[in-house]
Amino acid sequence: MQNFHYEIVEIPAYRGIGLMWDGPYTEVSTLKKLISSMSGRVGELDYAINPKVQLGLSYHLRPDGFVHYSVYEVSGEQQLLEGMVEINVPEMTYLMVHHKKDQNIGQTYDKVYQWLKESEYEPFMEPNVEYYDALPIKHERYPHDRDFNNPHFDILIPISKRE
Repeated sequence: MQNFHYEIVEIPAYRGIGLMWDGPYTEVSTLKKLISSMSGRVGELDYAINPKVQLGLSYHLRPDGFVHYSVYEVSGEQQLLEGMVEINVPEMTYLMVHHKKDQNIGQTYDKVYQWLKESEYEPFMEPNVEYYDALPIKHERYPHDRDFNNPHFDILIPISKRE
């Protein structure tokens, strides 16, 4: 595929703290508010490892929507704050793609899906977990200076080699 720039990266296990959203696609506007709210609360995390990078971790665990964690990576010293959740992400191999401003996010994800279909990799799925999307786990890294209405960000899809 031409004009598809990607990297295969290994990311060590890490701990994230932030807010969780679990809802249908029809209520995705409430998720945007939650992400914006978490962006404003990063200052409460004394042990944020990179406060300039907000993480969006989506898991397609329901047929009508998904579960989303809007978190920042934190060190072990960070206490869990009231109203927040903790997520521990294991070490994984990812397909990393940079989504640029002024591009269609859906098209970027279509290219990711197409590349995976033609590659020696497949989306990673936890055993004994039911997923409802062709890309069951989507991790996104948003720079602090992004435009909420026209963002640029990194897409990270956990992958494993096909058997």
